[in-house]
Amino acid sequence: MTEQNDNSALNDIIARKRQEIQQLREAGTEVFPHRLPGPVSTAAQARAAQPGAEMSCAGRITQLRLMGKAAFAHMQDTSAKLQVYFKKDTMGEQAYDFFKKYVHVGDFVCISGKMFMTHTNEITLAAEKLTLLSKAVRPMPEKWHGIQDTEIRYRARHLDLLANAQVRDIFILRSKLVSAIRRTLDAKDFLEVETPILCASAGGASATPFETYLRALKMPLFMRIATELYLKRLIIGGLDRVYEIGRVFRNEGLDTRHNPEFTTLELYQAYTDYNGMMQVLEDLFSACAQAAGKESVEYRGININLKPPYRRLSLPEAWKEHCGEDIHAILNGKTFNRPALEALAKRMHVEHGADTPSAKIFDRIFSVKIEPLLEQPTFLTDYPTAITPLAKLKTGDPCITERFEFFAAGMEMANAYTELNDPEDQLDRLQEQMRQKQAEHNEEVDVIDKDFVEAMESGMPPTGGMGIGIDRLAMLFSGNPSIREVILFPTLKSETEQAPDAKQ
Repeated sequence: MTEQNDNSALNDIIARKRQEIQQLREAGTEVFPHRLPGPVSTAAQARAAQPGAEMSCAGRITQLRLMGKAAFAHMQDTSAKLQVYFKKDTMGEQAYDFFKKYVHVGDFVCISGKMFMTHTNEITLAAEKLTLLSKAVRPMPEKWHGIQDTEIRYRARHLDLLANAQVRDIFILRSKLVSAIRRTLDAKDFLEVETPILCASAGGASATPFETYLRALKMPLFMRIATELYLKRLIIGGLDRVYEIGRVFRNEGLDTRHNPEFTTLELYQAYTDYNGMMQVLEDLFSACAQAAGKESVEYRGININLKPPYRRLSLPEAWKEHCGEDIHAILNGKTFNRPALEALAKRMHVEHGADTPSAKIFDRIFSVKIEPLLEQPTFLTDYPTAITPLAKLKTGDPCITERFEFFAAGMEMANAYTELNDPEDQLDRLQEQMRQKQAEHNEEVDVIDKDFVEAMESGMPPTGGMGIGIDRLAMLFSGNPSIREVILFPTLKSETEQAPDAKQ
């Protein structure tokens, strides 16, 4: 059938539904009533009831099978799907005729009656009274199953959720994971806080921010790329354990692991270090595994064991083994040894040019030689100072910081530091980042946030901090390799352009 014929058929259905609505209104029926006729139970509660129990349930009609003087339907709410039996003798002729003429798949109804068991042993609600709650003007996506164009699913997520139970399950799981995180941190006496989304400067990460403008004060503002610097100011202010779950924004590319707006958990704890953050992460993942009801997940055909304790792997040791040289050979204190880095990249057949920032060259070598080692949950520890301006140095080694990244399924899940609390060292590190920005035209470096450095001069205790990507956490636990499958409304290109992973 051509697109024109499809549109014509759809327009006919919509016109017919609107005509029905008009007929109902003329007959004095409330098509979109303000409220339910009385208290209701969920479909799950009705399914758990004993035969003979009187129940009232509300939900959407998702299937309907008419058989003359009787009919079967499925009614759906968030909790479950419930079978409903309509019979003229039970409802009365007038009510049954109303049901047959005006209630269709997609409509919301409230149904009261008694529970009974069918001959196939399915608990069913025998309708005695029906109240129309809302008419659907557009048809339900009956043929949605099997559609391969995921971009259509993302654009019409409401239809995706209606038609695909497994999609609903993903977002229910995501909500359970976030709730488990909150419960665990609250039990550890962390305080949940909120920090600004619009900032005078975008610090706390190496990323390109979105810029906007505040007309009232005639000043540019940036959408936050991380919550880190504000949270550390709260540590300085005497709130010893804080966390925030919220959106951050980075003006970068889209792919299966990246969306311009995404959700992070950041937490900071005074009087601990990155070792303490490892313990917190294992506790959080244990809580998430319990909430998800699983100790392992299948991800891209690989079984990932989620049960702690997790492996610890030193990045300098892994680098020496898999790159064939000491990592210090490409480092020069707080910067990279550019000639040595380029020479290594050439030996590793890693693509780069004269204008490629050193940090990106390092990242490409890392992706080729180290990331493939990180399928099972792993703490990769001790990163170069050149790419970690906010962490304390390893004792006696100016080239390496106390930082770990946590990987699972080859995907970075978390990033943590023993936080730098020396304001002089912090300012020097940020100034070095700005020198790198000018020398290598690298826009993705940490900026100098003078307010943060000034706050640090008031005194900051030894602190451990960590950020966890909530979207990637949901990807891992649901076994989904695309971030768009775990964000309800992902960022998409205009409808005339295809998103990068739309066919994946």
